[in-house]
Amino acid sequence: MSSLNFVQTGQGPWLVLSHALGLDLQMWDAVVPRLESRFTVLRYDHRGHGRSKAVGGAFSIEDLADDAAALIRSRTDRPVAFVGLSMGGMTAQALAVRAPGLLGAMVIANSSDHYPDRAPWQARVQRVRESGVGSIADGAVERWLTPAWRATATGQAAAARLRATLVATDASVYAASCEAVAAIDFRETNRGIAVPTLVIAGRQDLATPPSMSESIAAAIPGAELRSIDAAHISAVERPDELAALILDFLEQP
Repeated sequence: MSSLNFVQTGQGPWLVLSHALGLDLQMWDAVVPRLESRFTVLRYDHRGHGRSKAVGGAFSIEDLADDAAALIRSRTDRPVAFVGLSMGGMTAQALAVRAPGLLGAMVIANSSDHYPDRAPWQARVQRVRESGVGSIADGAVERWLTPAWRATATGQAAAARLRATLVATDASVYAASCEAVAAIDFRETNRGIAVPTLVIAGRQDLATPPSMSESIAAAIPGAELRSIDAAHISAVERPDELAALILDFLEQP
């Protein structure tokens, strides 16, 4: 039985939503209403995020994939569509290799298959361990949303919510998550994925630039590549467009 906190709504085929580093399942709040009339939507908090307990110590993205697999198995015996954004998209890539039978389709948004330079991650880990998550929060939110949208009333409110969620994340969990993300390398394993896959890039994404999405799509056989005019957390900035891409992909003949 999975120990992850989750929320399940809607009805129909199963769709699982996996969130970004430093956030929680509320990241999907604006997307879910557009999906739950057609799907049973299961969204969850990664270990140590939101209301899911921290396991303690170091962990890998493969461990997060195993967490997700345990949750899926505890809720259904049917294949699910798995949608992951950023760290959630990395979890998806690992899950498709470790438990392909659980997946009927996969959507990877605003993510990466590897990081050629881990130094920025190492610097972030050191800063968080020395000064707390709050020390990197403003810079993170600036990368997550486009400047133009952050300047609007809606964008300002969203930025404040995201920042509050990030700052509430335990520093040791956040640091361990950064180390897990920095260590990924799915470039070869992605070539063996047989799950139908949609990759979504944010055209203004500075955290995982479009070239990273292009690399993922190029490696996974038959993967489709689409883009949204958003920064990193497209689920918050462009929920309508993201949901439309997900639905178009999952419901195509």
